[in-house]
Amino acid sequence: MSCVFGFDVGSRLTGIAIGNTFTASARALTTVAVREDGPDWHRLDALRQEWLPDTLVVGLPLTLEGAEQAASRRARDFAAQLVQRYGLPVVFVDERHSSQEAAQRFAAARAAGLKRRRDAAGIDAEAAAVILERWLSDPDSPSANPIGH
Repeated sequence: MSCVFGFDVGSRLTGIAIGNTFTASARALTTVAVREDGPDWHRLDALRQEWLPDTLVVGLPLTLEGAEQAASRRARDFAAQLVQRYGLPVVFVDERHSSQEAAQRFAAARAAGLKRRRDAAGIDAEAAAVILERWLSDPDSPSANPIGH
């Protein structure tokens, strides 16, 4: 059984999910702030130390046609920093439509009384869970690429 982190990299917040390869399940964990100089590494270091993931899955935002865009570069830069900082395997997963799926999940939760001010951060963490679920359901998928590929 191994622990896996999933990331939905944003310009202001990065959503983080935690998953388990044995059960192939994932859940939203938290978000970390992204500042001009990058993500809150202190918080990421603490989360890594607490959960000890052995694989990191980063959502790669592509256009609807499958091309890279400015947000793709941000995700690739973040993944390269993860490799350098933690020395763990990093895998990219096509994240197209993950935010919409996360928002749909939150719509149901909001109907059940979720506070709206928590939605933005919660949706980012839920999007990370969607990304991680995609990888857990098919880690050998062509849309799941190790860093550098």
